[in-house]
Amino acid sequence: MAKSILKVSALIAFISISINQNIHSQVFSQRQGCVTGPDGNCVSNTNLTAMPFLRITPDARGGGMGDAGIALDATSSSMHYNASALAFAEKDAVMTASYTPWLASLGLNDVYLAHLTGYKKLDDLQTIGFGLKYFNLGSINFRGPNGEDEGDGKPREFEASFGYARKLGDNLSASVTGKYLFSALAPTTQVNGIEITNATSFAADIGVTYKKKVTLGGYKGNMTLGAAMTNFGAKVTYTRDAIRDFIPTNLGIGGALTLNIDNYNSFTFTMDVNKLMVPTAVSQFIEDSDGKRTTNPDFSKDGDDKGDYRQKTLFQGVFGSFTDAQGGLKEELQELNYSFGVEYWYDKQFAARAGYFYEHPLKGARKYYTLGAGFKFNVFQLDISYLIPGAQLVSPLDNTLRFTAMFDLGNLSAFDE
Repeated sequence: MAKSILKVSALIAFISISINQNIHSQVFSQRQGCVTGPDGNCVSNTNLTAMPFLRITPDARGGGMGDAGIALDATSSSMHYNASALAFAEKDAVMTASYTPWLASLGLNDVYLAHLTGYKKLDDLQTIGFGLKYFNLGSINFRGPNGEDEGDGKPREFEASFGYARKLGDNLSASVTGKYLFSALAPTTQVNGIEITNATSFAADIGVTYKKKVTLGGYKGNMTLGAAMTNFGAKVTYTRDAIRDFIPTNLGIGGALTLNIDNYNSFTFTMDVNKLMVPTAVSQFIEDSDGKRTTNPDFSKDGDDKGDYRQKTLFQGVFGSFTDAQGGLKEELQELNYSFGVEYWYDKQFAARAGYFYEHPLKGARKYYTLGAGFKFNVFQLDISYLIPGAQLVSPLDNTLRFTAMFDLGNLSAFDE
């Protein structure tokens, strides 16, 4: 029963926020430059979106490097980070399968994220890729307000994607990816008397990669820069409410440097910076420098008592997300999160990885360390990662192993040798 309650709480948390228009009734303090709680201290003003599973790092390689991957060498998992990297893929065809337990540290064994991706080079310039992401939240027994049994449900979310990457020159590539998104969190269930429905959307990713050979300190290698806007798509709703919510459109910029120390040893250093391109929540009340509290005129200019930030159009919300924070530039910079990673390969057979992820305490407060390893066996590669909590805030992946298996389909003839 406790596990079912935990799952229901996690599922309906976002839905309840969507229904409750006054969830951000905290006060924005002009003096402190932040949203404050009842005790007058700054509290988190995290950007909330529908379908947050789209931003979960699905593969163990990136998962072992602090969730970085925008500028890493191409694998089929590049479909999640930046599909333009596929244009520089060295192998002809690859398929990857990843499995990530979810909330395993809490004893939930039927909640997981599965990710299947692949790519095929059409020629020296063009590569196509696909991705299937499935987030299973197990089986849940729903209960009514008086504890009555309302039957069992199987909440689930799904993404199907197809991408095309092309070289635009010797060092530059670009990509475009189309996606179909589906989310069924609590179908036929009601929250506050409102029926919950399935959510669907279509979205697109756009990516670019610049890759160049370099020599640094006498060591040869590659420098890579990448950028990707992902999950740019239609807003969705889990109710029949006319107000729809943004999906997690994201802008990511990354860099990576690979140095070949000798014929057996190489290092890769990488860093990603990400920002959700969604409207920042606006508080319903505001407190001036003298401590006087009034209704925030920017909360609902049309007088319907519903936050205007939630009613923005897709383009208004996405492209206005760099200048809409109540706290100005200071708060905008707080919305950036950072991933740092390092990877060591020995003889292209064994890899060791480590990473760090940081998010500002007022914008989600996620902070953790990661470790990972990779083992290559002819046409098969196995990657494993492990997340070490670095903050008091509990992560669904705390102390959890995740796995990725990669198959070199273009070199299967090696089995016959």
